[in-house]
Amino acid sequence: MKRRQARLKRQVRVRRKVRGTSDMPRLCVFRSAKHVYAQIVEDTTGKTLVSASTVNADVAEGLKYTGNVDAAKAVGKAIAQKALAMNIKNVVFDRNGFLYHGRVKTLAEAAREAGLSF
Repeated sequence: MKRRQARLKRQVRVRRKVRGTSDMPRLCVFRSAKHVYAQIVEDTTGKTLVSASTVNADVAEGLKYTGNVDAAKAVGKAIAQKALAMNIKNVVFDRNGFLYHGRVKTLAEAAREAGLSF
């Protein structure tokens, strides 16, 4: 339970500084052992504008395993395409208490390559 509490402390510390507005919504990332999730949230209204994850069949298509770096790259590309379709170009990145390394970093880089700026 200690690892989860440490992540929650980091999450609170990061969330103090990172806020999603209507101009720049927040790109929030969550990773579990089996899946990778990303959503774009506007914090002023509390609404999720766009979401993508490896649970979705269209994102997970062609992936052998849904919890690795390749899956994170697919989710980053999918979230960027959906955001650009909704005319969202600038976001604030929220790593959600996870270290900026591995799957989280790959998702962010894939979203940047697909056209999001943060």
